[in-house]
Amino acid sequence: MKELLKRYPALSECKEDIIAARDLIIDTYSNKKKILVCGNGGSAADCEHIVGELMKGFLKKREVTDNRIPEELRKNLQGALPAISLPSQCAVLSAFINDVAPDMMYAQLVYGYAKENDLVMGISTSGNSKNVVNAIEVARCVGAKTLSLTGSGKSKLSELSTVTIRVPETETYKVQEYHLPIYHYLCAEAEKCFFES
Repeated sequence: MKELLKRYPALSECKEDIIAARDLIIDTYSNKKKILVCGNGGSAADCEHIVGELMKGFLKKREVTDNRIPEELRKNLQGALPAISLPSQCAVLSAFINDVAPDMMYAQLVYGYAKENDLVMGISTSGNSKNVVNAIEVARCVGAKTLSLTGSGKSKLSELSTVTIRVPETETYKVQEYHLPIYHYLCAEAEKCFFES
C-alpha cells in the first residue's frame, strides 16, 4: 500500500476502500469462490487485464504442486485464482443483445455463473453504466458480494456495491489511469496471500 500511495498520492483518499477491496478479494479466494468482472470499452479491456493477472503468475511463478497432474504437464502450469472476464463471452453476449435486452447482457452472465459468496466486480468510470449496474443488482440477488471501481461521483454502483473504490477523477481516461494501479495492487496482494513463489 505504501508504494501505491507513494506513486499515486491522490489515491490516499481511497485508501480505506482499497484495503476493504483487498480483504474482499482475499476472503473470496479463501472460501474457494471465484471473481466475475464486467465493464464497457476501456473498462472491458481492464476486465481482461485483471483476469490475466489472476489466472496466471503475475509477480510470482506460482508453482503447481497438484500431484493429480503429471509432472511433465505440471511444470508448464501456474497456480490460478479463478476469475472470468464477462466481456470476453462475445457469442452469448451478442446473442443476448440481439435476442433479449442489451442492458441485461452482463446480468444474464452473472445469473448463469455467480454462486453465493462469489465476487462480482463492476468497472464503470461514471458508476452508472446500466448493464454493469444490472449485473451488480443481480449479483446481490443471488447472494454474491460486489466490488466496483468508479470515478469520484456518487453513483448507482456506489449505492449498490459491498465496496466501491471511487477514484478522485471524473474524466473517463483519467479515471481509467487510476483504476490500473489499483487493480494491479489488488491482484498482487491476492497473489502474495496464496502463492509463495
